[in-house]
Amino acid sequence: MFRKAALVAVSAALLSAGACAPITSYRGFQAIETSPTEIQAGTDTKTTVRTKLGSPSATSTFDTNTWYYIAEVKERIAFRKPRVTQREITAITFDGQTEAVERVDVITLEHGKVIAFNGRETPTRGRELTILEQLLGTVGRGSMLPRDDESAPGNRPGDRR
Repeated sequence: MFRKAALVAVSAALLSAGACAPITSYRGFQAIETSPTEIQAGTDTKTTVRTKLGSPSATSTFDTNTWYYIAEVKERIAFRKPRVTQREITAITFDGQTEAVERVDVITLEHGKVIAFNGRETPTRGRELTILEQLLGTVGRGSMLPRDDESAPGNRPGDRR
């Protein structure tokens, strides 16, 4: 009897400990053979970077000569919110004329800043319609079926059906 109770207690303890193990998810760029930090300024070009690392995760909006390789690791324990444990963004800047690498910058999670999110909404002009007003709002305004004139949306002039 004591052995069965001890076995049940040990099993319950192992199951509860296993449930608290973090679930890790990897997102973004995964370096297989070459790390983005191994790119050398002055020696590598756009073609060698694309050969070594593949396509970038993103490019700069205003300057296409800056490529970003983004990787992120998140951990989630049981039902809690996921938490970012590691983030690495590698920004590679190229020369516009020679396409050679000018600079390689590595930005990690420690470089980030927490921004306070404001949950307020901006009010819009007008009034909100109730469900009944939305359902019955078109009653009395005309037919629900489209008319057969040429000015109806989707009809081209001179098109016959």
